[in-house]
Amino acid sequence: EWSSRELLKDAGIPVVEAKLTRSAQEAARAAQGFGAPVALKINSVQIAHRTEIGGVMLNVEGAEGVACAFETLTKRLEKAQGPGAGEGVIVAPMISGGVETILGVQIDPVFGPAVMFGLGGVFVEIFEDVAFALAPFGRDEALRMIDETRGTQILKGARGAPRADIGALADALVALSQFATEHAASLASVDINPFVVLREGSGALVLDCLVVTREPE
Repeated sequence: EWSSRELLKDAGIPVVEAKLTRSAQEAARAAQGFGAPVALKINSVQIAHRTEIGGVMLNVEGAEGVACAFETLTKRLEKAQGPGAGEGVIVAPMISGGVETILGVQIDPVFGPAVMFGLGGVFVEIFEDVAFALAPFGRDEALRMIDETRGTQILKGARGAPRADIGALADALVALSQFATEHAASLASVDINPFVVLREGSGALVLDCLVVTREPE
């Protein structure tokens, strides 16, 4: 995930602040710097789906709690992959509120890179409510994608909920489409879930992501 988030960050897609830590003490210091409950996640090229081995721990508080969580995650990774596996543990502040969405890229053998958008978290599996657009595209097309989904009503503040920052979401979709176009020859897929869209005017952030590459043809 660490290299994936750095790629997306360089492409202009906002990502949650985080630290890549190599020891329990370093993880504890990082959490203290954030000053809030944190999420800890195994960072490993070999593990694409960390939840299958318990590789994510949420709402961890206190230096001792974070240090213990680091050790727990390291042991779980070693059990799954052997000693010395992984490239550290990512520590990031917990983000509360907002609407979870999913952004993605698929490479069509005929039409090239296509960007996907939909509600994230459990909603993407329950509603299967997603929209696609061929990359690259501009802000108008990004807004059309958002409006095409039934989930747009949640983003616009259904039942008195605050309106989400749809402009920030559209900008991220545009940036993702440009990233997909520039790297189409070496890109297999992009999965950003969740991409949390905060209250209008507060922006949006990548919380979890995976960029999969392939050898250029």
